[in-house]
Amino acid sequence: MSQAKAYADCDVDAPNLHLISHQDAVPAKADYYGLPKASIDPQVCIECDECRQKCRFDAIAYKDIYKVDYFACEGCGVCKLVCPVEAITLLPSIAGELMLYKNEQVFSTAQLKMGSGTSGLLVSRVKKQLRDNSNADFAIIDGSPGIGCPVIASLSGVDTVLIVAEPTLSGISDMERIIKTAKGFGVKIAVCVNKYDTNLEHTKRIERYCLNNGLSYAGRIPFDKNAVLAINNNKTIVDIVCASGIAAKRVYNRVMELLLAG
Repeated sequence: MSQAKAYADCDVDAPNLHLISHQDAVPAKADYYGLPKASIDPQVCIECDECRQKCRFDAIAYKDIYKVDYFACEGCGVCKLVCPVEAITLLPSIAGELMLYKNEQVFSTAQLKMGSGTSGLLVSRVKKQLRDNSNADFAIIDGSPGIGCPVIASLSGVDTVLIVAEPTLSGISDMERIIKTAKGFGVKIAVCVNKYDTNLEHTKRIERYCLNNGLSYAGRIPFDKNAVLAINNNKTIVDIVCASGIAAKRVYNRVMELLLAG
């Protein structure tokens, strides 16, 4: 629908945009290194127990020899600092994988390994990979939910953000939090309501919130069983004729009007 020449999936914990973007090209892949992991050399270790006692993450245990729990280790380096015989080293650790699809369009994404941190840094790498490989004037970024590090990294440097809210108490609370976060970046903000007809009272509450706070309201998208059918057939809601797809197109057009308004 947008015909964007550059786009990215920045939900690196659970990327899924590649499933429906119909990529023909084989992606270029690159390892992403996060925080290092501690490793103890048993041949040098004198079993003084300093590392285990000082590790605030309980990542070091003793059973015949001292070992580091790979998934518990945060790579802070305290154990290396306190070791009197330099038996501990910090080793590079692969925390995820960057992927770049490049043909008529450029699509950048990544997958964070389970249990790995620094997701915000990986999102920044996804965006840099997109910028370095495309000179398009317009790019779309699919961000993750919440207000954590990956969301903050997704918001950095963008012109406009579309916040998709759902008409529930938790959905309204999440919407208010991300709006507050987005305002800190000075970006244009638009809001739309997904599955608006599942609770019209909360939908109207969201609309009033936007009106009272001077936020652009991009529209409503109804609950639509055809959306599930589209996804099951490897399509999006705008690839078929359905109520949610028609509504999504209206939302897109309103967001583009906001973006181009200057």
